[in-house]
Amino acid sequence: MLGMSWLPEGFVHPEYVELPTGHHLRPIRESDVDIDYPAVMGSRENLWARFGGMWGWPPENMTYEADRQDLARHEAEISVHVTFNYAVLNQDETELLGCVYIDPPGEGTPDGADALVSWWVVDTELGGDLERSLNTLVPSWLADRWGFHAVHCAP
Repeated sequence: MLGMSWLPEGFVHPEYVELPTGHHLRPIRESDVDIDYPAVMGSRENLWARFGGMWGWPPENMTYEADRQDLARHEAEISVHVTFNYAVLNQDETELLGCVYIDPPGEGTPDGADALVSWWVVDTELGGDLERSLNTLVPSWLADRWGFHAVHCAP
């Protein structure tokens, strides 16, 4: 895999982002599967309603091993700046409570978009402080830290 030209040469992606709720974001890893799998499958119906049409994810019969492989792919893509998946974690990283996806513009993004971004939280956090915090933080973080000017949020 080669790095994408959608980011400035020499760009260093953030490794840690603190949220006002005491949670934080960091790039997801294959080793997060033990906390990712229950988060995804526990919120599967809502996730499928949002992402099923766009990504076919998460499938109803997704296995632990399939999730591990998916996380390994994300980790590899992050390392070469193809795409980014940030885990939303509690302070001691014993719970994964959502994810933030940052992708290059592509088919389906409006002309002039410099990134395609989406995020989710587990069902128990829907409408709560964590989701509100992400809704506030992500757009400003993408502008201030990543330098994006025209982010397309989907779905």
